[in-house]
Amino acid sequence: MEGIVAKWYTANTGKSYDEFTKLAQRLAPQLPRGSVVLEVAPGPGYFCIELAKLGQYAITGLDISHTFVEIASQKAAAAGVRVDFRQGSASSMPFADNTFDFLLCRAAFKNFAQPVGALQEMCRVLKPGGRGLIIDLRKDASMESINHEVEGMGLGAINKALTKLAFRTMLLKSAYTKEQFRYMLSQAGFRSFDIREDGIGFEISTTK
Repeated sequence: MEGIVAKWYTANTGKSYDEFTKLAQRLAPQLPRGSVVLEVAPGPGYFCIELAKLGQYAITGLDISHTFVEIASQKAAAAGVRVDFRQGSASSMPFADNTFDFLLCRAAFKNFAQPVGALQEMCRVLKPGGRGLIIDLRKDASMESINHEVEGMGLGAINKALTKLAFRTMLLKSAYTKEQFRYMLSQAGFRSFDIREDGIGFEISTTK
């Protein structure tokens, strides 16, 4: 996403900001002080910013969108936290092997052009014993459950309709099944992984 589309997404997801706060609060106790953390495709940077408020971490966000990198950097500065937002591809990350203790990819994996390559890169940049968490939509999520989810996002009527349309016409088509994820993960090099259904999506935990 670039330009006006990225700005629309930023405003829309900002209405569900509590989700990013709650996720940061859930994960922070699992991350020792000084942990080196990467978020792949952070978009506006909301999770990174909230995590940075909770502890002494070295946090990086990597996004292919120049607009998102600019927006996220501005928001981090306004919040008074330090996060290194960089532009780059999930399937060709500009980081050395064995760099990160923890990695998050939320609501973005289905959009990657080279999903197996992205998983292989996630494994490569994690330290031995490092953990990853992928949160994304399930391909078999029902429109009834998706509509219920969208209704709780606090959107106006127009944005609500546009979001439901996006799920129906694009996002579900791009999403993966549990079997597809299991196959891709088996090619990535992780020591172990676990796929758990959560609402309309998956939470996939990996260990290098």
